Amino acid sequence: MGLIARAIEEAGIPTVCVVMNRDITDNVKTPRALYVHFPYGAPLGPAGQPDTQMAVIRAALAVLVSATEPGSIIASDIEWPL
Repeated sequence: MGLIARAIEEAGIPTVCVVMNRDITDNVKTPRALYVHFPYGAPLGPAGQPDTQMAVIRAALAVLVSATEPGSIIASDIEWPL
């Protein structure tokens, strides 16, 4: 996904990726990323948890605005709900 984001950025469209693996994200040089410590397959949170999902989306949009340095990976403080 990071490679696609780079191509989109080259076309002048800002992107942010919600990621679950920092190492891969760093290696492909994703332009901006929000790292969530969630299980694979659920980057926005568990199904049926709209509050968690909206929190991740809001955090991703905040990264889109605040991360001005290319390759920024911002760690989220949102926890997986029990």
